[in-house]
Amino acid sequence: MSGIKDKVVVITGASSGIGEATARILAVHGARVVLGARRTERLETLAALIRTAGGIAEYQALDVTKRSQLEDIVALAKSRFGRVDVIVNNAGVMPLSMLDQLKVDEWERMVDVNIKGVLYGIAAVLPVMQAQGSGQIINLASTGGHRVSPSAAVYCATKFAVRAISEGLRQEVDNIRVTIISPGVTESELADSISDPDARLRMEAFRKISISAEAVARTVLFAIEQPADVDINEILVRPTASPH
Repeated sequence: MSGIKDKVVVITGASSGIGEATARILAVHGARVVLGARRTERLETLAALIRTAGGIAEYQALDVTKRSQLEDIVALAKSRFGRVDVIVNNAGVMPLSMLDQLKVDEWERMVDVNIKGVLYGIAAVLPVMQAQGSGQIINLASTGGHRVSPSAAVYCATKFAVRAISEGLRQEVDNIRVTIISPGVTESELADSISDPDARLRMEAFRKISISAEAVARTVLFAIEQPADVDINEILVRPTASPH
């Protein structure tokens, strides 16, 4: 427990899926979690469950497309606990569609959440971690950041970008750990944002081999609990049955 206990961890997109599972498993291992998402009623329920089980949790409304709100949740963590040890930039959207459908609003939403949301998280926490002389930034990418598929061009582009940003940051800082976690198909609400019926049907078939959100959360736990001089730079985690 020594690698996790009492660490202050900010988690974006914490109201469901991988974010919620990560909050639960880190709190069980003694982390002090600060939860952010748009659906505060879910955060309130999650924080209450963590506290009832003996864990420590705070929460705050968070839209990662608003830079000021990321600054606010980092400030909450620092004011409540005195430091920020980890941020898990988990919030993401995945409205898949073929490019010729010209769903430009959905493209912009993916860029705003999946890329700019990660950058805003980095911008909010990096000065705090640099002042501390330590910290860890964990960015959720995807196997879609390694391989492009039809209907996922823009989504994959955002996840390639997350990997590029993360690797650039890793090279620029020598006292802050930077980790990319790239899940394959995982149980989550990501597919709920798919408005195109054909893409939704393809995703429903693909998701039959989904792994649990808890499986990905365990990789977050693994990355954090390593000794301070060990930086797990990237983890891919797929269903065993995944063909790609």
